[in-house]
Amino acid sequence: MTRERKPAEDSADQVIEHVRRLIERGELRPGDRLQAERELAVQIGVSRPTVRVGLRALAAMGVVRTRHGAGTFVTEFPVLDSEPLSFLAALHGFTRDEMYEARRILEVGAAALAAERATPDQMTAISEEIANLFASMDDPQAFLVHDIRFHRAVAAASGNPIVASLVEMVSVVSYDQQRKTAERATGRNLRDAAEMHRRVYQAIRSRNPEEARGAMNEHLLTSRAYQAEEEHSGRGSTSAALTSPADDRRSDLPRS
Repeated sequence: MTRERKPAEDSADQVIEHVRRLIERGELRPGDRLQAERELAVQIGVSRPTVRVGLRALAAMGVVRTRHGAGTFVTEFPVLDSEPLSFLAALHGFTRDEMYEARRILEVGAAALAAERATPDQMTAISEEIANLFASMDDPQAFLVHDIRFHRAVAAASGNPIVASLVEMVSVVSYDQQRKTAERATGRNLRDAAEMHRRVYQAIRSRNPEEARGAMNEHLLTSRAYQAEEEHSGRGSTSAALTSPADDRRSDLPRS
């Protein structure tokens, strides 16, 4: 016995295409509110459940966001859903080294761009996360949250929404990995990390792209070394991987 297929007309794809056309024609712009589900269903000619499925798909694409009690809005900034990458990480077992390598490729260049392009408001956002890092050194989990927010703020200040979206997506997976060992971070590790973040910020504030590039590269290399130390301590090892080969510290990443 074959299952009856839904007619093509009653497809979530129609909802997606309808919103796409409105955006392409300029009738929907970032921050605009979409019509209510009932109105969309009548306008497109589909059921309300189909509209909901279509809107969920658009949300997963980062095109819209639903605010409880307010409606569904076109996102003001591009956002990539991190769930597919999280699934891939679980399926293929992305290593910490691979994650840090991806972060270096993205974030070293982003820091250099931020030094050139950061607005006063973006500079303030980065500065606030520096203050939060120093204020949360007695709470490794809170420190990690502000660490992630700092890197997202730097990426946003790059002025490149694609880079910012990629960093946002990768940072979610990176956070999932790091939070498992965050409690093992020593006070020295957190102090050193806070100082390295501050050096990145200072280079950005000084509008020095090369210094920002170098500071971010050094920070990510050292951060990976501290992560290795935390992993070893979790297995009862007394060895610490705090140094990196000199060759690893060279500026061998793509330049913006």
